[in-house]
Amino acid sequence: MVGTGLVTIGITLTLSLNNKDASASSYEFSAIPAELDHAAPPLDLTTLEGNPVSLSDYRGSVVLVNLWATWCPPCREEMPTLLAFYENYKSAGFVLVAIDQEETREIVEPFVREFALTFPVWLDEEGLAGREFGTMNLPSSYVVDRAGRVRLMWVGGISKRNLEKFVPKLIEE
Repeated sequence: MVGTGLVTIGITLTLSLNNKDASASSYEFSAIPAELDHAAPPLDLTTLEGNPVSLSDYRGSVVLVNLWATWCPPCREEMPTLLAFYENYKSAGFVLVAIDQEETREIVEPFVREFALTFPVWLDEEGLAGREFGTMNLPSSYVVDRAGRVRLMWVGGISKRNLEKFVPKLIEE
């Protein structure tokens, strides 16, 4: 009887896992962002093309800084969501800056092509951004307001629902 019960539980779990609602995002478990209010760190890195760039170059825009890596499964999963959000809000003064952590251009370029990323991609081979933002987790994302203040922080993948719930308020300010 115990064996039959275990088999039944196993079948039920298997069916429920394989029977996911196709419209449900894999990021429905996304954490609610922490609300912060401190100056964005000074961050000077290089673009994927090798040009110097600074986070302060984007003062006046709302910037979502996303720390990620090509080997990170949740980073890969959230990229289409981030790209769609960027495309919807870029005309309203929103910028998404994807900062790859500790990988080379040769590793990052195929990833950017695979996902057809249109937002700025920066290289951070030394992991400076993670240290400046105080995180070792990937993905981690920070929303910097138009005045250069960090207002939101996510550790882990971001859902479309949570992007839409929290970021447009800052874009409209």
